[in-house]
Amino acid sequence: MRFTKMEGLGNDYVYINAFEEQIENPSELAVKMSRYHFGCGSDGLILIKPSQVADFCMEMYNNDGSYSEMCGNGIRCVAKYCHDRGLTDKVDFTIESGGQIKVMHLNLREDGTTESVRVDMGFPELDGEKIPSLAKSNPVIGHGLEANGNRYSFTLVSMGNPHAVTFVEDPSAAPVTVDGPVLECDPFFPNKANIEFVQVIDRTHARMRVWERGTGETMACGTGACAVLVACAMNGFCEREAEIELPGGTLHIEWNEQDGHVYMTGPAAFVYDGVWLK
Repeated sequence: MRFTKMEGLGNDYVYINAFEEQIENPSELAVKMSRYHFGCGSDGLILIKPSQVADFCMEMYNNDGSYSEMCGNGIRCVAKYCHDRGLTDKVDFTIESGGQIKVMHLNLREDGTTESVRVDMGFPELDGEKIPSLAKSNPVIGHGLEANGNRYSFTLVSMGNPHAVTFVEDPSAAPVTVDGPVLECDPFFPNKANIEFVQVIDRTHARMRVWERGTGETMACGTGACAVLVACAMNGFCEREAEIELPGGTLHIEWNEQDGHVYMTGPAAFVYDGVWLK
């Protein structure tokens, strides 16, 4: 079975062209292929499939085998794959993920390959019950949760998947790998949650680390960066357009005041092609 390794700011996945390959148990395959030392080593598996409602469909599984509705870095890589591998010649097209349709705009190099992708991520969901969480307010700002004796105040945002954003003095010193898994699985989040630890640098710049649901700490999280910008703006810490710095690099995020949509712009890159023999 042929596959391609791709990454967006170090958020790396195994991609399979499901127009050509038949996958019987993607959840099980995600676990096998994602393993370091015994597999490819990745944050998960993404299938590129036909769609009845968009140009393409993206189906994503975390490295623990759990299904995820959306991945911001992953969808940029899918867009690059579809264009650069000849599945489409359009620079503006749609990708379905988790039942939602996202609009891509590709920025091309002189040689015609994709350098970066601007994704219309749609409206952020701010209703506590729809994120989902046990909160009944809309929006949810300043909700307190505890992990290992540490108290946090969270702003909740869904970008097609649930995010809980907390503000800290220094993300590099935050107990992301210790408190992250506890907060991810807090009963307050019925479907678990991605946990962002954020430092506001200035009105147009924030720094973050993320504990991703079903994966652990990653180099970058596109939906997380979108959620962070929305949370920063709602709390009055940042403008509605800012650079969000992650361990793997920087994403440009805009929460457009006219249409209410969140736009994410960032790179996508091929790493290698391979053949899975197991």
